[in-house]
Amino acid sequence: MTRTLIRGGLVVTAAEETHADVLIENGRVAALAAHGSAFGATWTADRTFDATGKYVIPGGVDAHTHMEFPFGGTASSDTFETGTRAAAWGGTTTIVDFAVQKKGHGLREGLDAYYAKADGVCAIDYAFHMIMSDVHEGSLKEMDLLVAEGITSFKLFMAYPGVFYSDDGQILRAMQRSAANGGLMMMHAENGIAIDVLVEQALAQGRTDPRYHGEVRKALLEAEATHRAIQLARVAEAPLYVVHVSAEEAVTELARARDMGLPVYGETCPQYLFLSTDNLAEPDFHGAKYVCSTPLRPREHQAALWRALRTDDLQVVSTDHCPFCFTGQKELGRGDFSKIPNGMPGVENRMDLLHQGVVDGHISRRRWIDIACAAPARMFGLYPKKGTIAPGADADIVIYDPHAEHVLSAETHHMNVDYSAYEGRRVTGRVETVLSRGEPVIGRGQYTGRAGHGQYVPRGTCQYH
Repeated sequence: MTRTLIRGGLVVTAAEETHADVLIENGRVAALAAHGSAFGATWTADRTFDATGKYVIPGGVDAHTHMEFPFGGTASSDTFETGTRAAAWGGTTTIVDFAVQKKGHGLREGLDAYYAKADGVCAIDYAFHMIMSDVHEGSLKEMDLLVAEGITSFKLFMAYPGVFYSDDGQILRAMQRSAANGGLMMMHAENGIAIDVLVEQALAQGRTDPRYHGEVRKALLEAEATHRAIQLARVAEAPLYVVHVSAEEAVTELARARDMGLPVYGETCPQYLFLSTDNLAEPDFHGAKYVCSTPLRPREHQAALWRALRTDDLQVVSTDHCPFCFTGQKELGRGDFSKIPNGMPGVENRMDLLHQGVVDGHISRRRWIDIACAAPARMFGLYPKKGTIAPGADADIVIYDPHAEHVLSAETHHMNVDYSAYEGRRVTGRVETVLSRGEPVIGRGQYTGRAGHGQYVPRGTCQYH
């Protein structure tokens, strides 16, 4: 039995902040004791970490990543091995990735393919959502089986006609099924039919640069789809989770639904909090680096997103990590913005960027841990095994230096992509040590983990309703 002790730090969870020592046995948190208490003074350990002057926080839970994700004739550049290693560097100890059902095929076939991709190579623990791109009687029946084995959330797209798109009837049927089996329906809320018209018109007028990606995917069409998804969920009497919310108008729809007491939830991503259409307009095609959907919005939307995180109208911050290299992948869209692979890197930067939100006064320390660790764990049936530091929880723990400054850069990051979306940005706060189930994965600038340490984690159902 390996015993590990973390002494001297400020333990920050979503619920409280306490100056406490943490005892770890067999990969789990065994006990906490106030600094200097007689109880903690008796503890001995095989390995001790001094966290004096540092935060001791739960490992991050990134509930929206796309490793090895096929899109636009290519695939995202991080494998499950490189992507989970980069996540660990950034203080994230659990990801929930998306398995993909192909059109004309079953859910099981798509899920098994993703089990095979991730098996034996992940540096940290992982779980799966299921993308439904073909809603029919067979796939609806399969939903029940997947929920029973711990795949308890399903993603539908109101965007990307001909690829992932589901119409309102299919969405309603899937929502009705999730209401019956306890699953959580996740929604990419953009009016893809209308957007395709605007794309066609823009290209016909010679507007081919990356910035037009943001202009055609209008905030009103995100808000309209969000409103429609909420009404369909009401009809189905099903809970709804709207992914990557980027626009103030969409936040308004979520807030209105929540004010009515509906089980409607939303996530946003660091790119919408820190980047804007200014980035999409960068010259020499560099705006392509920032092409993702939903798109980056004008800067004034950022304040609304931060406010919604404070008021709990948005509950979760995930990355939607879906990296494509600028050279050879993003360049597929030179001369036609609609062919730029949609997605951005970020799994390594989320915890630091959200801590910058604490430094800048947007959110409190406890709220930082809530939106990055506890809320995603609760939302997707992983709490309290993940997302907190409490007796019995997995010892996924980060020692975090809140005063260390560093500069985000492609030269120093560990994601398998040739640019950083935050190149040159100075942030305050840095991961020092990362434990995954009690095992050191990152320590003082060194990766000490291994491919295959990460385990698949079956999930329970959403714990918010």
